[in-house]
Amino acid sequence: MAARFFRDPAFVEETGSTNADVAARAREGAPEGFVLVADHQTAGRGRLDRTWTAPKGSGLAISCLLRPSGVPANRWPLLPLVIGVGVASGLRDVAALEVTLKWPNDVLVGGKKLGGILIERVDTPSGAAAVVGVGLNVGMREHELPVPTAISLAVAGAVRADRDQVLRVVLESIAARYVQWRDSGGEPGDVLASYRRLCSTLGNQVSVQLPGGDAIQGRADDIDDTGSLVVATPAGPRVVTAGDVVHLRPSPGS
Repeated sequence: MAARFFRDPAFVEETGSTNADVAARAREGAPEGFVLVADHQTAGRGRLDRTWTAPKGSGLAISCLLRPSGVPANRWPLLPLVIGVGVASGLRDVAALEVTLKWPNDVLVGGKKLGGILIERVDTPSGAAAVVGVGLNVGMREHELPVPTAISLAVAGAVRADRDQVLRVVLESIAARYVQWRDSGGEPGDVLASYRRLCSTLGNQVSVQLPGGDAIQGRADDIDDTGSLVVATPAGPRVVTAGDVVHLRPSPGS
């Protein structure tokens, strides 16, 4: 059953990076479903090697090990969307908040960042694996938030902001979406339909900073079958496989 997919989480009081720790365990042969949760990270990372920090005991730093060996390599880029849907859906259930997703990996409430997702591919003796890191602001008070654009479950007025309960519901939600996607061989249909419903990027005017340093602006029109963002620009549609997105303003009528 999906709800039993993740083994009992291993807890540590403090570590540098839960993703790095789980990657090491993956190379040692840890099974799919291994989960590590840290009370505090001293060297947590987000996308583009940005640091991720939170006061001790105020958030959740979760990393889990997935081995989608039956999924073709060309469908692995959909995995961040699968995890995003699981996280956002679980938080909606446990916190009763309007949680949305900003492409490709941010978790938002009211346009502010509640958390982020970082997925790293790891080569292991038994094949490629994915280390999934999820960082969530849970109990931070307003003065503890790192930037004005951040928010926590507590500040957002969640009906429940107990870390143990949030952890359990989010892991169950991730497991349900992941197992369905994995067992389908990575089919994009259900994943994309769910992601599009939760994605607040779609319909917005956006600026996208591309990995090479260039930037494009336009309307975020769609997420395609590979999980890429399709942006309508004055020069025509652009398909973005990776980039840092800033929401500028909603497009008229959206």
